[in-house]
Amino acid sequence: MISKAAIFNLKSNAEFDTLALEIFRFQFKNNVIYRSFCDLLYKHPADVKSILDIPFLPIQFFKSHKVLCAANSVEKTFTSSGTTGSITSKHLVTDIKLYEDSYTKGFNHFYGDIEDYVVLALLPSYLERDGSSLIYMANDLIVKSKHPESGFYLNNLEDLAQKLQQLEAKQQKTLLIGVSFALLDLVEQFQFSLKHTLVMETGGMKGRRKEIIRRELHNILQSGFGVTKIHSEYGMTELLSQAYSKGNGVFKCPPWMKVLTRDTEDALTLQQPNKTGGINVIDLANLNSCSFIATQDLGKVNENGQFEIIGRFDNSDIRGCNLMAL
Repeated sequence: MISKAAIFNLKSNAEFDTLALEIFRFQFKNNVIYRSFCDLLYKHPADVKSILDIPFLPIQFFKSHKVLCAANSVEKTFTSSGTTGSITSKHLVTDIKLYEDSYTKGFNHFYGDIEDYVVLALLPSYLERDGSSLIYMANDLIVKSKHPESGFYLNNLEDLAQKLQQLEAKQQKTLLIGVSFALLDLVEQFQFSLKHTLVMETGGMKGRRKEIIRRELHNILQSGFGVTKIHSEYGMTELLSQAYSKGNGVFKCPPWMKVLTRDTEDALTLQQPNKTGGINVIDLANLNSCSFIATQDLGKVNENGQFEIIGRFDNSDIRGCNLMAL
């Protein structure tokens, strides 16, 4: 049995690779959907000698199938946001503590103890629906911060602006985590000069505003909040781990997560660093679903494993991997 301690106490790339291969074998044996996908590609444990040989499951499978290892009862189901009538992804989580450990240890890895921060969450589009993994994480971080001033904000932007000014006056370390369109709404109405607040955007206009490139978004937010850097969180319904950027849109993964890129025309071919391609994620915290996911994001990974998100695939299906009919 693979332990949580093994996932969150990795000390080297070699340890990561060894555990990833062990998790691949576990999921090949216990996850019917992933096993069927690997069978179609003629990729079996005997053929997989390194993490570069591991097949990445197209993320759309979370919309059409139960991506789950056998014999585990589901504790929580996370769902993606979607337009009316669209099919949403479902991530069936059998061990919610695994998710809690992942985001708590991940935040601590990059930013230190959550108890040092007042946590203010401006996530209206997520807060207005059920099943958001981001809301679950933000709520738990609010609780773990142990600050009475931590909390959620929906449309009460004036209250949030006042709270930010009060915390700034007290020189209180603060995390403001928000969806992009809501942060833009805030700085259009109020001007700040924040020296003790970490502003983190989680991406997405969610149909509320015209999409703009990250650099333009960050320039507007930096000016409005009076900060030199805008931080970013990269996560999704189908993952139990997050990568973080401390500015300039360059993300780093925690030790139990790794990002690779694949050829946009041949989904089964991985690319060398610094080439734009489809983003593949290894998330070892996805122990009881699938740890090897081909996303619909486009990006670039550098030699140090840090990555940028450039956009998304234009079409709904990932090209070169038409293997959905399981």
